[in-house]
Amino acid sequence: MPLIPRNKLFSSSTTLAILLAALAMLGPFSVDTYLPAFPAIQASINATPIEVQQTLTAYMFSFAVMILWHGALSDAFGRRNIVLVALAVFAIGSLGCAAAHSVEYLWAFRILQGVSAGAGVVVGRAIIRDRYDDVPAARLLSLVTMIFSIAPAIAPILGGWIVKWFDWRTIFLVLFVYTVLLFWACYKLLPETLPLAKRQPFNPHFLWASYKQVFRSPLFQLKSGTLAFNFAGLFLYVAAAPVFLTQHLHLGPDQFGWQFIPAVSGIFLGALAANRMAGKLPVQRQVHIGFIFMVGAGLANVLYHAVFPPALPWSVMPLFFYTIGMSMAAPGITLFVLDLFPAIRGTVASCQSFTQTMLSAVVAGALAPVLSHSVLWLAAGQLGFSLIGLILWLAGQRYYRHSQQLEAEKLNAWEAIK
Repeated sequence: MPLIPRNKLFSSSTTLAILLAALAMLGPFSVDTYLPAFPAIQASINATPIEVQQTLTAYMFSFAVMILWHGALSDAFGRRNIVLVALAVFAIGSLGCAAAHSVEYLWAFRILQGVSAGAGVVVGRAIIRDRYDDVPAARLLSLVTMIFSIAPAIAPILGGWIVKWFDWRTIFLVLFVYTVLLFWACYKLLPETLPLAKRQPFNPHFLWASYKQVFRSPLFQLKSGTLAFNFAGLFLYVAAAPVFLTQHLHLGPDQFGWQFIPAVSGIFLGALAANRMAGKLPVQRQVHIGFIFMVGAGLANVLYHAVFPPALPWSVMPLFFYTIGMSMAAPGITLFVLDLFPAIRGTVASCQSFTQTMLSAVVAGALAPVLSHSVLWLAAGQLGFSLIGLILWLAGQRYYRHSQQLEAEKLNAWEAIK
């Protein structure tokens, strides 16, 4: 049950959703906004295309490593405190990126952004589960996703406009201002949802035991892997956007909306559908519908580019349907993962985000540069990720049913002995 009065539920949950979505937006703003600026960054600091690409990889790897700690820190020191500290660090990193005059300095400050940007995503999920039960939690998660989906849509367009009319450094100055405003809003409005009595000790032995417990869980690996591979099907196109849009579709830096608007529209509509289906359809059926969209979109993408050359709008349309399915499936799977270990939800959220971000870092650093040379290979990569996600989901369901059956047999045997 919610921990707030019923007559204030709507306004409080809406305010919380806006705050958590704004925190989650740091990620796409950190990535998508500066993608159109790659050529300008190369020319400004005399860097090679690979060196500039590695600024994204440095951000993703540092994001992934630190995201393991955000949840554990919030389990020990409170959700709100960790969010505020992370925002302060991100603001410093943004100023450093704006002032960087070599690619090495840009790598360093992108790492500083990466170690702090994930706190909002991880702690936000824990806050929702701290405060709400199953159906309200699923609805709030989908509402956060709907609001959050604004960021990937406007980020590359905003970045393209800034590069065209100002300078690439202005992108990071805008991020700094956004972070300062968000810090003030969280300081005033973000509640603390983890009381002192429920906080966990922050010591190496407890942390090691918690991480070992989570990562050794087959169900965690299967379900978090499902989320990671589903997202990788989208992130492959995000990482490849500078090549996919400028070289294959011959668009300018201020035309990145051709890819990101359809993708984000799908995220919004999928989250809206998930919000409406919460409590009305079983989670399993909702996830299966999501996979129908993802696999169908990936298959259509491959078939089209096997026959026809890249062209608008056909080359970007599959992203719309893929993200509908991804966004429909995500809330139910996420809640399932968080409920595996209720006492350490922050740590579980960190581990799940770590799994997803590490795969995204591999996609950005290794797969996207290879696959982006061919639109057909990009489409095949997306289809492959969705099929792997489906296999992991089905394996997880089978494993869960089998474990439940074993538990029932043990209980019946014990009752027979008594």
